[in-house]
Amino acid sequence: MTSSNPVVPGAPLPYQYVVIEGPIGVGKTSLARRLAEAYGGELVLEHAEENPFLERFYRQPKTAALPAQLYFLFQRSRQLQALRQHSLFRPLCIADFLLDKDRLFARVTLDDEEYALYEQVYERLSLDAPRADLVVYLQAPVDVLQERIAKRGIRYEQAMERDYLQKLSDAYARFFHHYDRSPLLIVNVAEIDFINNPTHFEQLRSEVARPRRGRHYFNPYLEG
Repeated sequence: MTSSNPVVPGAPLPYQYVVIEGPIGVGKTSLARRLAEAYGGELVLEHAEENPFLERFYRQPKTAALPAQLYFLFQRSRQLQALRQHSLFRPLCIADFLLDKDRLFARVTLDDEEYALYEQVYERLSLDAPRADLVVYLQAPVDVLQERIAKRGIRYEQAMERDYLQKLSDAYARFFHHYDRSPLLIVNVAEIDFINNPTHFEQLRSEVARPRRGRHYFNPYLEG
């Protein structure tokens, strides 16, 4: 369903902390950047390119999964701790990840023994991630994700297997099926190009800008 609350053109977002989430290649970082530019918000982005184990993971997932995942865990926890410490001074912050996604990826990539070790590390970090005022979950079929990954041309991503993407997409779907920590907007972005098409972006921006509670769905293609 969609909200009937009106959106006033030019008005600020009715949120302080917005998170864009979704599987690899769905466009979460691009949307976060566009929204931050449109509203003058501060960006908190993942920096996957800084992970020294990531390229090795795509080539040899069984041997590099654990160090790659632990690196991401420490990186994301530092970013979110800094966000919490300075949240009072940020009128708007837009991020392209939830801390919860770290466990989601870990469960997909690690074997049982590695995951048990990961969980011990996770618990000892005593993480206290700030609660998002709105989470936007972007969905698209795996074929679309593969096309977008190929198009953006990041070298180490080109070895990514379809089966891995499918497992991630399924894990995201299960996670957000039960998610209730923040208001949630689920968006089907398979048929829109919010990066290069201003009309598509404005349609999505307007939907994100509506004050919300609970769970909502938005399908730009079906709604024309």
